[in-house]
Amino acid sequence: MGTAGNGETLHASLSLSCDRPSVLSTASSCLSPSALLSTSSLSSSTSSPQLSLTPPLPPSVEMDAVLVGRRLVLDVYRGGGAVMPVLWDSVPDRMRQLQHLQLGSEDEEALHGGLGILPCLTQLRSLTIRGHRFYDAQGDPLPGLLTSLPSSISSLSLLIHLDLSFNCLSSVPPCLLSLPHLSELLLGHNQLRQLPGELGGLVALRHLSVLGNELEALPPGLGLLLGLQELDVSFNQLERLPEEMGLLHHLHTLELSSNKLRELPETLGSLHSLKVLAIHSNELRNVPECVKSLPQLTRLDVRNNPLGRPPTPLALPCAPAVSTLSSTLPLMSCCHSFSVSPAGCNVYLPGGAELLFPRGCVEGVIHFNWAERKPDKKWVWLEEHDFLLSRPLELLPHGAIFDKPVEVCVPYHRTRKGEVVVRKCDGQSWSTLDTITRRGSERHCCKPRGSQFSWFVVVSRPVSDSCLVSPVGALLVSRYDPGIKVNFPPDCTTYTRTVTLQVCMRDLTGDPQASASPLLCLSQTPNMHFLQPIKVQVPLPAGLTGHNLEMSRLYLLHGDPVAHTWTDVTAQTSLSVTQLYAIFSVTHFSWYWLWYTTQSCISGVVRKVYHRLKQFRVQFLVLQRKSDLTQVLLQCLPSDKVDSRLTSLSEQYDGPQPSDVCNILEGEQFFAGFERGIDVSADRPDCMEGRLAFTFYSHLKNIKEVHVCPALQQEGPVRGQVSFYRGEVPSDLPEEVALRRKGHDSQWMATLPLRLPGAGSEGSLYADRQSPPLDLGDPESGYLTQTNLLAISLRISQDWRCIGINLGLSYQELDRIQYKHRDNLGSLVLEMLFHWARTQQKAGPGAVPRLIDALMQSGRRDLAEEVEDIVSLGKRKYTESLKRVGLEMEHPTTSTQSQPT
Repeated sequence: MGTAGNGETLHASLSLSCDRPSVLSTASSCLSPSALLSTSSLSSSTSSPQLSLTPPLPPSVEMDAVLVGRRLVLDVYRGGGAVMPVLWDSVPDRMRQLQHLQLGSEDEEALHGGLGILPCLTQLRSLTIRGHRFYDAQGDPLPGLLTSLPSSISSLSLLIHLDLSFNCLSSVPPCLLSLPHLSELLLGHNQLRQLPGELGGLVALRHLSVLGNELEALPPGLGLLLGLQELDVSFNQLERLPEEMGLLHHLHTLELSSNKLRELPETLGSLHSLKVLAIHSNELRNVPECVKSLPQLTRLDVRNNPLGRPPTPLALPCAPAVSTLSSTLPLMSCCHSFSVSPAGCNVYLPGGAELLFPRGCVEGVIHFNWAERKPDKKWVWLEEHDFLLSRPLELLPHGAIFDKPVEVCVPYHRTRKGEVVVRKCDGQSWSTLDTITRRGSERHCCKPRGSQFSWFVVVSRPVSDSCLVSPVGALLVSRYDPGIKVNFPPDCTTYTRTVTLQVCMRDLTGDPQASASPLLCLSQTPNMHFLQPIKVQVPLPAGLTGHNLEMSRLYLLHGDPVAHTWTDVTAQTSLSVTQLYAIFSVTHFSWYWLWYTTQSCISGVVRKVYHRLKQFRVQFLVLQRKSDLTQVLLQCLPSDKVDSRLTSLSEQYDGPQPSDVCNILEGEQFFAGFERGIDVSADRPDCMEGRLAFTFYSHLKNIKEVHVCPALQQEGPVRGQVSFYRGEVPSDLPEEVALRRKGHDSQWMATLPLRLPGAGSEGSLYADRQSPPLDLGDPESGYLTQTNLLAISLRISQDWRCIGINLGLSYQELDRIQYKHRDNLGSLVLEMLFHWARTQQKAGPGAVPRLIDALMQSGRRDLAEEVEDIVSLGKRKYTESLKRVGLEMEHPTTSTQSQPT
């Protein structure tokens, strides 16, 4: 026998024998032409008359093709229900033994004929009366016409499965509530507005489906269905769920999609058997943590929910005499501006960001703009273990001040565990705002409160907790995990100090043979050792307990945040283990990490940690300022940051292409050497044996800007080069890494060309220089060379006028310099500094101290300290040279004591 679906036409015939002609006449009188059941074709050749269905089936199809054993399938015929009375009269014994019956409900007369026979089928265990089995000429499904069931259906006491889907039921037939063995009830796609409370009396029910109805609430009696395993109430109008749903302890599938749910009851957290929870397409703004942490939950579908968004505020009445604005203002993706009135409003930006302007935050109607930038980590302030979670949101105009705090809700995608905060840039520096987070799915929201517009980004950082430690002791517990504790005993300190605990959960090695605890970073203010050991408790790595771990494979790693090194300190620490935690004692603070590995040696894990954390693929840049080729910028950058760096410097600098990629370690020292006719001042504090010394840290800029000159006073153009060499590697380097750095040839890393013009050439500052060079002071009181002055000028920048005034230059002279070099700040600063230096050549030995005082008075302590370092270095070299030639003056006391008494 075939089945029909998707608009296809099904052909079938029914052949059955009747013992009495009266049966046929009775059945024929109750059928209409629309029933598709015809008695016009009767066979006179035999004593058994024959019934046929239209369209006809091949004659070989007999009654046994439809009534097979204890199963009767009539929903393949649109008027199949009309045959029920005929079958009851012809084969009553077989009909009484029926256990499975399928009827269609698209034909009203045939449906009533079938319903009249149903109470007699007392052995029935499965009953299906569905619509949508046939299609009209346009291909649309025909609805089922079932609106109720006769009360005598309650006599079907053995019924287990009942499917009444795709009909016109407006309420659950009361006769269904007295079926004691009903296990599966399907009422989907009807017109139900409510479920009766007596539904809880169906204690044998395991599967209930009422999807696609008009339910606005579920009865509390639903909680009495203690054996229920599957519940589908999707595609309804539900706004809430009863607390009693938490009693369905055997429920493993719960479908709540496409409703109007605004919240989930906390009692759902007790559904410990739940495996599938579908809540997509609702109005949920958060999902309870107890629900997300159900032990057997394998699929949680939360799509199309406003998770993390704050609720839409109530409409605020607009102030009189002010143009009214909607309290809710959603913007299209093409709209990048909006207006705010004193009445306030809630602005929804494309992408999920929201702005809440309270009433009275502005005095008049003000227009604002917004823009969402691409994530560019090079200008976002990120600390160690920080991660950028959102695109930078820019609100214009910058610095717009409001009379009341404005809430900025920024969406972000949570990819790592940690504390989520919003950082704001005021154009000069980044600051962290007090943040409220609303968590749901992968998309969450942050709500910092502020009174100025700027750039906003969402950052994930390690969870941080602080406490004050006094001589009486203290206990610091992490918000990330209450099992992480730091216990300070009494008399461990004589001064009250602030201790901060940061917790970071990060898989740094991806080693399948290793498991790690959270990473702890302990710091304190002031930084001094404790008088007694401090006890630290940290959870054991995942999957381990005190009974199943092997202590020989448990390691404690100590990290030095200054030297950026990791060390295995297991042998130097007393490490004890309980059932769930590891406990150790320390006297000073740093980074600590607990590792458990199945490998026999920890060195492999240390190497992987070190490489993953501290080894970088880098490139070197050598750029010359376009306005002055003697001003050279040197920088070492991770290779993924080179392109963006070159783009930002392209307007002012030019130079060769970046070097090839090479590997360098965090904290490793390297040198830049100027070669082949190019020289740099050897009096710089960072100059070692004629080479500039760097120390590479990935979070720093690793940049130096210096002035170079032709070596040996060459007159013509010079084509030289800069080479980069390895220096000292960090201490405590893993042996496997250190062995690869041996031999003289391995010190060279890269070479890039440099070009300098000759004296008098275009772009050379030497054409305007006076001879002799502008050297200041003397070696005994303090000495600065002309190259030193050039290096200092690079960092003066916008403070040049204040420094000039403190150096004694007149306002008229400063105005003249500013007008002469109004388009070039670098030349302006050089002119100011060199003009003052020319006046000091005959002023005696006090020129350098006067420069230091002027820098201090101008607020440039950093430059003043650099000059003092240069002077101190020069004095020391001068004293050492006097010793070498024997000209050092002896102290009078020394000569007196050497004479005999």
